[in-house]
Amino acid sequence: MTQASLDTLAQRPLRIGELAAVTSTTPRMLRHYENRGLIDAARSATGQRLFHPSTIETVRSIRRLIAAGLPVELIHELLDCIHDDDRLEPCAVPLLVDHLATYDVRIAKLSSTRDALQGLINASRS
Repeated sequence: MTQASLDTLAQRPLRIGELAAVTSTTPRMLRHYENRGLIDAARSATGQRLFHPSTIETVRSIRRLIAAGLPVELIHELLDCIHDDDRLEPCAVPLLVDHLATYDVRIAKLSSTRDALQGLINASRS
């Protein structure tokens, strides 16, 4: 999309297809985000979803957080800690630290399982 197109979209409510196109997602995913309370939509007289232009950055932030492996429930809590692109406010740190600790536990368990499997393989080769 050209910068002129993006500037035009930033000045009026967006239909779901427009928001999907500009955020490189799908209408289905946007409906999922809406159902999970991550984004809000008004309704037109004909029932179409209309998204505020600021939803573009919200969806982009959601996508970045999902790419970082965060679950939707945690993302919902983090949305109030996002005020600028690519930057979380300090209020996000405790939640992220807790989530990181959860990953550390999972990694340790997987590592232990891997070691046990490798031991079985090594023993069968002897």
